[in-house]
Amino acid sequence: MVLTEAKPVQIICGDGTRLGGHVWEAASAEAVVVINPATGVLASYYHRYARFLAAQGFTALTYDYRGIGESRPQRLHGMKARWADWGTKDFAAALDFALGLGGRVMAVGHSVGGYLPGLADNAPALTRILAVGGQYGYWGDYVAAQRAGLFAKWHVAMPALAALYGYFPGKKLGWLEDLPKGVALDWALHRARMEAMHPPRARAEVLARFAAVTAPILAVTMSDDEFATPQAIRRTLAYYTGAPKEAVMLHPRDLGHERIGHFGLFHGRHAGDFWPATVAWLRGGDNPWPGRGI
Repeated sequence: MVLTEAKPVQIICGDGTRLGGHVWEAASAEAVVVINPATGVLASYYHRYARFLAAQGFTALTYDYRGIGESRPQRLHGMKARWADWGTKDFAAALDFALGLGGRVMAVGHSVGGYLPGLADNAPALTRILAVGGQYGYWGDYVAAQRAGLFAKWHVAMPALAALYGYFPGKKLGWLEDLPKGVALDWALHRARMEAMHPPRARAEVLARFAAVTAPILAVTMSDDEFATPQAIRRTLAYYTGAPKEAVMLHPRDLGHERIGHFGLFHGRHAGDFWPATVAWLRGGDNPWPGRGI
């Protein structure tokens, strides 16, 4: 039996922050899958995929990071939240919640959601990871033809607006959802070495957390993804030194489409192509695209 409607849940982080989430339960579930959103994307965008996973025999957990959607406080201005908090606190709490449901736990992460697991101290509990466009937004990895425009948008305009308003008013601009100021600034200022964004005394621990993850990782990107270029994917996967890793690049025509980009693969139009292929990885660890390695 699969729930046609999700069960709303609250996830309590170690610092007391409450996150809004939903669970789709499958009877005799093979595993629990935690779905990590992209930056500035509501968890509700992934609800159709979560429902699909439940129909395939996986219990699915979606949740909004602090400052986003159902985890947004009444006043975003002045909220103390950093990008790393989404991994060290929010994903860690979501993983604990999923572990409490019983059985194996896996993660599906979109964009920054594919990078965040390595920041959580309990990530060694994961048994498999699917990273879709998984990277952390270093501007030097953006596709060359669009790099200047993306840099101006996300690394000049975004931090300036965040400093002016006390949060990033992305929704008003049609640039994804609003973001806490600290999250916007962290994205804008991210460096080639991600550990450089952490205090010097914390860097060794951050690297050790990534190294402690042993779950096999399949990283997937699209040839028309302006953010998750092969260089960006490889840069992110390099931190997971203790995990078996595979990375593939698909072309939109492989899935019967003209364009997909960075945000498209979780749209319902892919329920008949990309989504079933992800089940092959989650269920048996089989790479559905063995000839597409990067």
